[in-house]
This record gives sequence, C-alpha cells and structure tokens, in this order.
Amino acid sequence: MILNSSFRIFIFLFLSLFFVPHSEAQSKKKIEIKYSGFLTTDEDNPGAKILTRDDSEQVHIAHESINMWCDRAIHYSSENFIEAYGNVKMIQGDTINMNSKYVEYSGKTQLAFASGDVVLTDPNSTITTDTLYFDRIKQEAFYRTGGTVVKDSSGTITSKVGRYYMNLKKYRFVQDVVLVNPDATINSNYFDFYSDTGHAYLYGPSTIVTEESKTYCEKGFYDTKNKTGYAVKKSRIDYDNRIIEGDSLYFDNNRNFSSATNNIKVTDTINNSIVKGHYAEVFRGAEKDSLFITKRALAITVQENDSLYVHADTLMVTGKPDKRITRAFRNVKMYKSDMSGKSDSVHVNHETGLMKFINISKFSSADKFATVRKPILWNIKNQITGDTIHLKSNPETEKIDSLIVFENAFLISRDTLEAGYNQISGRRLIGLFNENNDLNQVDIIKNAQSIYYFRNDKGELVGIDKSKSGSIKILITEKEIDEVRKLNQIDGDIFPEDEFPENQKLLKGFDWREKERPQSVEDLFSDDPPLDLPIIKGLDDYIPQDEFFDEEMIDRINKADKESKIQDKSKSKASRNLPKKIKSKRKLLGPTKLADPNKKKLIAPKSSQ
Repeated sequence: MILNSSFRIFIFLFLSLFFVPHSEAQSKKKIEIKYSGFLTTDEDNPGAKILTRDDSEQVHIAHESINMWCDRAIHYSSENFIEAYGNVKMIQGDTINMNSKYVEYSGKTQLAFASGDVVLTDPNSTITTDTLYFDRIKQEAFYRTGGTVVKDSSGTITSKVGRYYMNLKKYRFVQDVVLVNPDATINSNYFDFYSDTGHAYLYGPSTIVTEESKTYCEKGFYDTKNKTGYAVKKSRIDYDNRIIEGDSLYFDNNRNFSSATNNIKVTDTINNSIVKGHYAEVFRGAEKDSLFITKRALAITVQENDSLYVHADTLMVTGKPDKRITRAFRNVKMYKSDMSGKSDSVHVNHETGLMKFINISKFSSADKFATVRKPILWNIKNQITGDTIHLKSNPETEKIDSLIVFENAFLISRDTLEAGYNQISGRRLIGLFNENNDLNQVDIIKNAQSIYYFRNDKGELVGIDKSKSGSIKILITEKEIDEVRKLNQIDGDIFPEDEFPENQKLLKGFDWREKERPQSVEDLFSDDPPLDLPIIKGLDDYIPQDEFFDEEMIDRINKADKESKIQDKSKSKASRNLPKKIKSKRKLLGPTKLADPNKKKLIAPKSSQ
C-alpha cells in the first residue's frame, strides 16, 4: 500500500503521539522522521514502516543530537530502532560525520552499527573500515575487522582492531598496527595514538623505520609531529652499520641525534668493534658522525682469538666507518691477554692502526714528592714506560707490528730468579713484535743505560752488568732476553752479585708498577667508584583497555530487550550484529536481568581488546 507524502506524515505523527505511553516518551526520546518521500508498511513486520526517498531529497532521520540521511529506511517504532540503507550519512553536532552503505541505530541503547565502506570523520582524523560500532553514550567508535585511520601530517594508520575515544581524541590500535608517514613507518601490536598531538605510545615488539635508522623496542613513545621519541625495554637503534642498544634510548630525527642510558652497547659492524657504558650520546649523518660514552665506558676491538679492551672515564668515537677515530680520556686502562697498559688518555686511528698513549700531568711542579704516572705497557714479562707511547698494528690483520716510546723510555723486567730487575732506559725506545704479538726486539736510542743480570745455561747468576752507551739493541727469544748489544759504549762493567752496590741496583726513574697491571677485563674497573645508575621510569606497562562491549553496554542492551514491544525477545533489534562471543556472554546475564556490578568483570575476546 502506497500513501501520498502529506497523508503519510500525518498518519505517522498521529501514531507516534497517541499510541506511545506517555511515561516512555518522556524517559526515552523517540527517533524522529524529519522527511520521507514515500511511506509503506511491511506485511512481514506489521510494526515496521518502510521509508523511501524521492527525487528531491533523501530520507531524514533525527534523534537527540544526531541527524541521519539515507535512500531507504525501516523504522521499528515499538523498539525505537531504525535500519538505514544506501548512501547513509550520520552527523553528530558539528564534529562527527559518518558515511556508509548501511546503518542500524537504537534510540534506546544509542548504539549504532555501520557496514559497507564506512568512513567516520572528525576535525582531527578519518576512519575507514568495513564495519564500525559507534556508542553515543561513551562517545567511542570501534572496529574489529581491520581499518585505516588518516591523520593529516601524522600519517596513515592501519590495524586489525581499533577504538576511538572521541572525548580524549585518543585511538587505541591492536594487532598488526602500521603507521606510515613521509618520515617514518611504525609497526606494533599495541599502539595508543592521540590525534590532536600526534603522540604515539608503543607496546610489545615494535619498530620505527626512517630513511636513516631503524628503532626497535617493546615499550616506546614517538612524537609524529616533532619526530622525537624514546624507547625502553630491549631497545635498539640500527643505522649506518652501527647498532645501539640500551635500557633507555632517546632519539631526535630532526638532528640525527640519539642518547642512551644504562647497559649501553654500541656495535660497529664494519670495524668489528663494540663500545659499552651507561650513558651515551650519538650524532649521525654527513656532517656529524660521533659517539660519546661514559660511566664504565669500555671499547672492545673484537679479534678472532684475542680481543682488545680499553676502559676510560669517557670515550669518544668520531669519523666515518673507514676513518674512525677513538679517543679515551682520564684513567685509561687497556687489556689484552698478551698486553695491557695504562695512560691518562689514548688516541686510536683505526684506519692506520696507530694507538697513542698520552700523558697529561695532573701534578704541580711545586710538589717535589709527586710521582708522575707516565703511560705504561706490559707485554709478557716486560714493563715499558715513557712520556708518550705509540703502538702500531696492522689494520687488516690487527696484529701488533711495533711500538715507539718518546722521551724517558724505560723498560723493566724481573730477573729470571727474581734476584733483581733488568733495566734499560734512554731517550727513545723502538720495539718490534713477532707473529705471536710477543716483543722480540728492542732498540734504545740515545743516552742508553742498562742493568742486566747475566745467567749461564744452568740459570746460575754470572754477574750484573751496568753500563752506559749511545744505544742498545736487545734480542728476545721465547720471551726471555737472549742477547744485549751496546753501540758506542761510554763505560760499563760486570760485577759479581756480592760486589754490586745496593744503591746502584736501580736506574734513575725506576718505577716498578706490577701491582697496577690489569690481569683481566674485570681489573680494568678495579679503581672505579661504585656504580650508581639512575632508575629509568619511562612508560608504564601496557594496561589492556576496558572492553568496548562492557557490562554497562550489555546492561543497556539487555534493558532494551526487556522493554521491547515484541513477543519473542530473542528477536529484539537492540542486540543485532553483536559479536557472537558477546551474545554468548549476554546469556550468562540473562536477557532481562541486569548485571550485578559486584560480579567479576566480563572478559572480552582477544580480537576485541
């Protein structure tokens, strides 16, 4: 049966005014039909009215602060429920616009369900999905079958599950979350995003990939507008053949800057080296490429059989990968199984393989009792000191080639049976190493002096040689002094042990420092003060969101079912299109009995978290 438009509106208003109980009309505002081109009844649903557009405009429906337009609608007045079909548009105030192919909406629960090319927009962002729930009471939108959110400069976000808290301007994304913008791509499984600020909070295994770097963490923050953020829990940044790891990492992609705190490890994959510590700053890029690290700073040059460890108060690594320079400042210690050393500072050129041990005197010249701690090296049984020491290695094989001691060179080794000390001093020392990194030749140049304990094949002490000469050449075989050659000898003599004056057994400048010798990597830190690391608070742990289909909503739906003016409550429109698992939970509560607020909170299925 088809009625003309004016008569149809009159009949509809008449029925609405006189056949609805007055008390219900006051307690629940009814869905209002603002305009319809045609009105028909449905023989299969006697209580339903079918509204159809005409050529002039769409069907117009209103309820409280929302307006809806569509090509066709079915209105169930007894249940205060509407189904809208074709080019559906829903507007809430001046902020929320939703377009779709289909919408059903309950005036009792104020829950809308939309499907078919759903697009929800507000001033901050746009949601696109196949199906969407919109709860007007809580002002929340929810999808669980995949959706996309576009937020101007912050980028495009896709996820399996998404929820929009309109009052907070907050999104919560779950499962297969990907944010893409011109500057970065973020992947995560748990992702909170505030559309007004562009702030993103990541939980679970997550990555932030830019053109210059890749950041991984299991808890982190990223400001999509300012391109800054921080990562905690298994944090890692990969860039330009470097890997930065630490308990907490901060990064500023505008400045190509990163800082790290606690348990830091920086790996140089090209130079096969590692730097560790508990506070670090890194600049990267064409103009700057530097690493600053302190708090138990340790540099490790990884070698196949014997790595080199350098510890200092502060370490700096600068330069491109093929031209790296490492500088160590204050209280430097070095350890290798066959060599160790100490110095005020160290300078390493990785391209040339040159390592410089430099002394910076901390003592006043007025202090006559002060002892200047010159740079020192220990190799097997030999102690070598001087104002400055250069250690040269082959950059390819990483084997030590030679060393040079500049000014006040002094070499000491204990006599085989510890009767005294073999000593050689001079202005400069040049040492050569064999394939096993053992010192096998030493040349003392200018103003050479020596004390040497001669023993025969039986190990018996033959005499003690003390002499001065222009230079001395020492040949070492199997880690023992095999031959001493003196060139341009000025004077010297060999004394029997009992005739050698006690006060002449030590050359001027003698300083035996064996107690300072690092015997292991742990010894490098023996003089450090107790380590007091800051407590990293960072982000709170992930808290699963309250369910979209929570008890309060289910109470609303159950109440709407109870109030329905139909015989079969299972066919109530208020509970249509709910997820199956949610429907099964409603049975636990009963279709007409409201939930007890003191009962244990319902648990939503994983797919709707």
